[in-house]
Amino acid sequence: MPAGNPETPGPLTVEELENGQVWRIRLGGSKGNVIDARLMAALGDVVARAGAAPALRALVLEGEGKHFSFGASVQEHLPEQVEGMLSRFHALARAVVDCGVPLLAAVRGQCLGGGLEVVLLAHRVFAAPDARLGQPEITLGVFAPLASLLLPERVGRPAAEDLLLSGRSVTAEEALAIGLVDGLADDPAQAALDWARQHLLKHSASSLRYAVRAARASLSARLRDELPAMEKLYLGGLMSTHDAIEGLDAFVEKRPPVWSCS
Repeated sequence: MPAGNPETPGPLTVEELENGQVWRIRLGGSKGNVIDARLMAALGDVVARAGAAPALRALVLEGEGKHFSFGASVQEHLPEQVEGMLSRFHALARAVVDCGVPLLAAVRGQCLGGGLEVVLLAHRVFAAPDARLGQPEITLGVFAPLASLLLPERVGRPAAEDLLLSGRSVTAEEALAIGLVDGLADDPAQAALDWARQHLLKHSASSLRYAVRAARASLSARLRDELPAMEKLYLGGLMSTHDAIEGLDAFVEKRPPVWSCS
């Protein structure tokens, strides 16, 4: 049923389940659930509300329709918007990590770029057999700052570098094998809800939040201390190069990029 409290305007919906102990969040707002400024703001609002909801024990995050997300808005990566976009996206990531509420992700179809970066913030990830996950930023001549920190924690450095440097997507089965997802299910949202009911709802909500914060203390510190350096590398280094702009422009213009050393 649609949530009556909290109200969540904008490009996502929220259901309250289990008497408010679980919130089911569906990303939407565009074809492929593109993560743009509007969706970031709406998700940030939900995370802030979650932190202030004392009975809440789990957030289940999924995409509306056939796909989780095609990724962050390419238009917002262009020079005139990229600084604001990165600042908002990284602030959202820090808010999710510091929220204290377990986050479970349910992935169907494509889960790419910024969409996968959001999934990497989850404590548990469930995927449908048709899911494909990847960080294709390098194919546009850029890189993924947040994933550069989060992927090695999730899958180890060799597998992380494979995805970050190749830009390839992996199937759900390969994602399970490398530890990118934790389980496969025809209905991954239902699997996430079942996991929450079995493992989380029996615990004290307040104690669970302290346990989450303790388990993620080092990750929170890394995002606080290391993410600004990633932003500097991206904004002050990468975005001053011909190839970064060329890759983004080529994507928007739907043509092959012409790299400076081709």
